[in-house]
Amino acid sequence: MPREIARAQAAACRVEMGKGFRLADFSTRGAVEDLPREAAERLLREGTKRLAELQDRLAAQDRHALFVIFQAMDAAGKDGAIKHVFSGVNPQGCTVHSFKAPGPEELSQDFLRRHVARLPARGQIGIHNRSWYEEVLIARVHPAVLARQGLPEEVVTPRIWDERLEDIAAFERYLARQGVVVLKFFLHLSREEQRERFLSRIDRPEKNWKLDASDVAERRHWDAYQQAYEAAIRATAAPHAPWYVVPADRKWLTRLLVVEAVVEALEAIDPHYPRLDAEGLARLHAARTALRNEAD
Repeated sequence: MPREIARAQAAACRVEMGKGFRLADFSTRGAVEDLPREAAERLLREGTKRLAELQDRLAAQDRHALFVIFQAMDAAGKDGAIKHVFSGVNPQGCTVHSFKAPGPEELSQDFLRRHVARLPARGQIGIHNRSWYEEVLIARVHPAVLARQGLPEEVVTPRIWDERLEDIAAFERYLARQGVVVLKFFLHLSREEQRERFLSRIDRPEKNWKLDASDVAERRHWDAYQQAYEAAIRATAAPHAPWYVVPADRKWLTRLLVVEAVVEALEAIDPHYPRLDAEGLARLHAARTALRNEAD
C-alpha cells in the first residue's frame, strides 16, 4: 500500500500539459497522512536499488538515454535529492553536471550550447543541476544577465522569453525523437522553509560555506521567480518531456517522489539485456567447451 501511495503522489506531481498550469495549485509540503516518514525512507532505499537494476539494463541495452533536469530556488534540496536518489547507480553510467553562471567563452555562444555538450549518450543517465531553464529564469528576473550575453539588438524584443521557451520545447521534442527520455523536476519550496534553511546554514559552522549573502538578497525577487517558473513550466510541459512539481518542504518526501518518478520512467522503457541469436549462442557454447578443455 505505501508503494501505491507514493506512486500516486508522484503521478499527482506530473505536469504534461501546460495550459492552465498554476504553481499555486501545487503544495510545497505534500500529503503525508498515509505515508509515514519511516515508510517513505524504506521505500526510498528500495527505490534506489530498483533504479540501480534498471540502470544496469539501460546500459546493457544501449538504446535509450535518461536525461534528468533539476530546477529550484536556493536551498530547495537539489544536491541532496541527487545524492540520495542516485546513490546506488554505477558511476560509469551516470554523469552529473552542476551549472554555475556562464563564463566569457560561454557568453559568446548560444544559450543552449554548454548544456547540449553535456547531454548523456545512449545507455547513460545524465543529470543537470540547473539547466537551460536558467536562461528564462535568472536572465528574465535580472536584465543585466541578458545584457552580458551580447546579443544583437534586433533579437532582444519583448518576445525573447516566449521565443526561448519555444526553442527549449522544440529541442526537448527533438531529444525525445532521438530516444532520450526527458524528466524535469521543479522542487517546490515555500518562502518560509527557505528562510529556515538559510538560518540553519548560518547557525551550523559546517554549513556556512553553503550560504552566500547574494542568496539572501535574491529573496527580494521571490515573486518574480515564481512567475518565471510558472511561465516556463506552462510553456514546456509535454507528455514526452514532463515536469514534476515536487513538494520540497520535506526533504524525505522530495527524495521519495523523485525516485518513484525516475523508476517509473525507466520501467516504461523496460530496458533488457541483449539476447543472443542462435549463432551467438553457438559461439558461447564453443567458448565454454574450449575453456573446459583447458582444465583437462
